[in-house]
Amino acid sequence: MSVLDLIRGGLIVSVQARAGSALDDPHVLAAMARAAQDNGALGVRIQGVANLQAVGRRVSVPVVGIVKREYDGFEPYITPTLREVREILECGAEIIAFDATERPRPEGVTVAQIVEAIHRGGALAMADCATEADGVCAQAAGADILATTLCGYTKETRGAELPALDLVRSLAKLERFVICEGGIHAPAEAASAIAAGANAVVVGTAITNTEWLTAEYVASLAPQKSWPA
Repeated sequence: MSVLDLIRGGLIVSVQARAGSALDDPHVLAAMARAAQDNGALGVRIQGVANLQAVGRRVSVPVVGIVKREYDGFEPYITPTLREVREILECGAEIIAFDATERPRPEGVTVAQIVEAIHRGGALAMADCATEADGVCAQAAGADILATTLCGYTKETRGAELPALDLVRSLAKLERFVICEGGIHAPAEAASAIAAGANAVVVGTAITNTEWLTAEYVASLAPQKSWPA
């Protein structure tokens, strides 16, 4: 069975933590990834070499690997160059996700070059798109997966309604495996993404971001708090 068949119709859990968070520990993230797998997730999305190595030892489901790295003067930071592709390949991830927007990348690297490097290393290429045009470009470059990951995070799409179901519908016409990622905060929204044409969904914050969840509950209770006179 192919990797795409293994994740088709299912949930991929993005297990990440912001730098400095108490959760930002490879062992913690690996445990969370394993818990996701044990409860039905068909894949996990993991950031960073140390985390990829730790998670790879604890899960058997496909791993979507990324390396976030900022380069001065450039906006893309999700697997933006061939250096990051090589790092992820060495960790054994079955799928490598990368910024597939039209924004310039460091070293002048192109979408086609990134896709070629991923395929040469034996992995599948997942294009994190913001627009339909990004998807068309990624499809032409040979990307295996088109995702809505960056819709709402570029200047052109800032303020877009999420989850980006209209973008899902557009990408579904390009005859590629489509993943809806971003802004899914409830099971019903995940189901809506599949109904709109997504082949799988990625959910992160709503499942694994304990800090965000705690802050949301605290904020909802704050107006009700009463203090003794």
